[in-house]
Amino acid sequence: MGDIHRTQFFNTSQEGKLEAGEILAKVYAALTEKGYNPISQMVGYIMSGDPTYITSHQSARSLITKLERDEILEELVQVYIESKLKG
Repeated sequence: MGDIHRTQFFNTSQEGKLEAGEILAKVYAALTEKGYNPISQMVGYIMSGDPTYITSHQSARSLITKLERDEILEELVQVYIESKLKG
C-alpha cells in the first residue's frame, strides 16, 4: 500500500479526447455509411437514451456513449445558434 499521507495526482489531460462535434460527425458518417437516416437515429438516441439507435459500425455506438445526452444537446444548440447569428 502507498503512503496515505501523500497527495495523489490524477492525469486529466484532454490529449487524444474527441470533442462533442467530432464525435457527432463520426457517428453521422457511420450511420450514413450503413444506410440509416442519421438525423432520425440520432434524435431517437437523444430522446430515449437507447444506444441501439446508433450502429456499432466504425465504433459509433461506443463513441456516442462517451458523451452525456445533455452534452450532445448543448453542442447542437450552440452550433445551430452560431450558424443563425452568422448568416
